[in-house]
Amino acid sequence: MTDQESSTLPTASRATSDRLAKLSWTERLGYGAGDAGFNFYWALIGGYLAAFYTDTLGLTAATAGAVILATKIIDAFTDPIMGAVADRTNTRFGKFRPYLIYASAPMAVVSVLAFTTPDLSYDQKVVWAFVTYSLMMVFYTILSTPYSSLSGVITGNVKERNLLISVRFIFAFGASALIGFFTPKLINLLGADNPTLGWQLTVAVYGFIAAIIFFITFKTTRERVAPPPQQKSNPLTDIKDLIHNRPWVILFFLALILMITITLRAGSSFYYFKYYVGREELVGPYLFWQSVALGVGCFMTPFLLRVFDKRTLLIILMSVVSVLSIAYYFVPKDMIWAMFTLNILISLALGPKSPLTWSMYADAADYNEWSTGRRATAMTFSAATFSQKLGSAAGSFAMLSILGYYGYKANEAQNGASLDGINFLQTALPGIFAAIAIVFVLFYKLNDQQLSRIQSDLAERADAQG
Repeated sequence: MTDQESSTLPTASRATSDRLAKLSWTERLGYGAGDAGFNFYWALIGGYLAAFYTDTLGLTAATAGAVILATKIIDAFTDPIMGAVADRTNTRFGKFRPYLIYASAPMAVVSVLAFTTPDLSYDQKVVWAFVTYSLMMVFYTILSTPYSSLSGVITGNVKERNLLISVRFIFAFGASALIGFFTPKLINLLGADNPTLGWQLTVAVYGFIAAIIFFITFKTTRERVAPPPQQKSNPLTDIKDLIHNRPWVILFFLALILMITITLRAGSSFYYFKYYVGREELVGPYLFWQSVALGVGCFMTPFLLRVFDKRTLLIILMSVVSVLSIAYYFVPKDMIWAMFTLNILISLALGPKSPLTWSMYADAADYNEWSTGRRATAMTFSAATFSQKLGSAAGSFAMLSILGYYGYKANEAQNGASLDGINFLQTALPGIFAAIAIVFVLFYKLNDQQLSRIQSDLAERADAQG
């Protein structure tokens, strides 16, 4: 069957015919590039939103923390809703791909608004931050839930999927490196001593680039894995299936803890270098090399999986992150080389985390279909991002609450207690959460042997129904 002939088949028939397809590099790179687009937003939020709220918009640390927490909690609950909608979407372009082009322009517009400083009273600025950030995250969900779900339906081949998701996160960390390094420079360049204008123009440039990337992903990918044709379910059934899906439940809590770890490291780096180290100009290079190391670690994932299974590899990596992060706490503030070295080593160990866990979500979706006879790919992934957003909210809230507790005041010299709190946020606290993550990994039991049997059974069922 030619590609042209295949493209004219109904979605379910195409899915049956090449469920275990080997992908071309055009499709791998096209899908992977999509996460670069998302990181023009995600890296900006993780690395700079808290600093924008406190040092440009003028909110106190406690207020900024409350805004971020409230917004993220509300946003997290939109993920399962979007998952239910995407699973029930049927177009000639598939279930998930159309959202990449429909929602990209609104996403760019509301993101510029979220990084705008209007001439309002303090209370009005709090409302502005809450409303614009909430809108930004709603459109992010509309885009990201179908995109993440797409990795579960491009192919059911476990090895291909592992490689596909590794490519995705190489792009993600590459974009994060660029965002971390160039954002302060672009703000200064485009704003010309006006940080308010600099933020607006920088985010507008990022949104335009992201929209182009999403279109490329739409054009280069295909959806091959479809639900069983006779499947009848509703969102409540999908959620009930997930609650009884033991691998997914473990991944839910694991993702929450890991996202707290990552958010603490990224979000506190600005405060760490501006106030604790006293070298604000090092924030960009620090985040740049952090993202490069994350990308290298991600690139190594397929090779590491030839030696270790996913569960064992995660335990080893989180152990390294925990030990090195706690050691980082004792680095003197003038030992810059040690800070950068430890940051790179920790990031190398964290790099495989994303491709490992996201491929495990796809495995959990297959396990759900195998055990129940029903498939809810988008619900599986959206419930996973629900967990990650809760973790991100908790991390940001914890960071800003600790800063507030220790008496942080924006753009002023910090007292000794505040400096100790900033050091703790960047170093030892993420290490503690990495150690907690190991406990959850120990309970994950879905191994490669079981996955091979599951894929074989699902392929046989698809052929029998096709």
